[in-house]
Amino acid sequence: MRSKILTGMVLFLVLQFSANFAQSQTDCQKYLDYRGRSDVLSGGVKMIPIKTPKGSFKVWTKRVGNNPRIKVLLLHGGPGATHEYFECADSYFPRAGIEYYYYDQLGSAYSDQPNDTSLWNIPRFVEEVEQVRKALGLNNDNFYLLGHSWGGILAVEYALKYQQHLKGLIISNMMMSIPDYIKYAEEVLGPQLDPGVLAEIKAFEAKQDYGNPRYMELITTYYYPEHVLRMPLEAWPEPVNRSFGHLNGQIYVMMQGPSEFGVAGDATLKNWDRKAELSGISVPTLVIGAKYDTMDPKHMEWVAS
Repeated sequence: MRSKILTGMVLFLVLQFSANFAQSQTDCQKYLDYRGRSDVLSGGVKMIPIKTPKGSFKVWTKRVGNNPRIKVLLLHGGPGATHEYFECADSYFPRAGIEYYYYDQLGSAYSDQPNDTSLWNIPRFVEEVEQVRKALGLNNDNFYLLGHSWGGILAVEYALKYQQHLKGLIISNMMMSIPDYIKYAEEVLGPQLDPGVLAEIKAFEAKQDYGNPRYMELITTYYYPEHVLRMPLEAWPEPVNRSFGHLNGQIYVMMQGPSEFGVAGDATLKNWDRKAELSGISVPTLVIGAKYDTMDPKHMEWVAS
């Protein structure tokens, strides 16, 4: 009797494993089935034409996966960074069956890079995202917008104007007030540095000597490994280094400013603040913060509330 029970249990487990394996294979086949998609011959890459006040340009996107219910458009930071540091998504999103889109904003990496500073403003970027949404066929049945850092600003601005097209919003590591961010950087992040290092950094900033190699050495050695990516610099993933190497400095300095402690000078984002308007966003929203991030985690908790 005992041997029959054991045999039955083994047979049940084998059948269960086979069924789960077959279902897993079926799900995987569906996820990777690109038949009938217009980007099948380009590996998911699509150059999308966009119209701007200064003419027409093209921006680069790349689709990964196939899921009609969950489609995530990734908005990178900077401004002027690239999709490349998001490439770690390849290690996580497919296992969850998420269809996702890499996207280089105008002026970044594989997208056109017009040399016209009048293009680098929030309203124009919002209209660009809307044109990308239309071209990719995303709608409120499936469209999730994930914005990281500057991409979080862009995602919020998009939601305030076009939330009727969203199924969900994800704000990753971005405070809703640049003045609050500047205050946090000056009062919390700066004092966490060694006093001698902070004094040297402040001396460079007082002289606006941001291009000095020593300034960047101090920032990358003492600040980045604590608040940008908490790993030794030599261990940083290659896509992150690649993204830093492809940063469009013109866009970054014009909108963010040259300082790594907040937003300096006459940068266009210096006075950005949307705290009062957040209640106007009604779509389901996930807010991501972190203890050691450059963005105040308590502020991020407030945004989530």
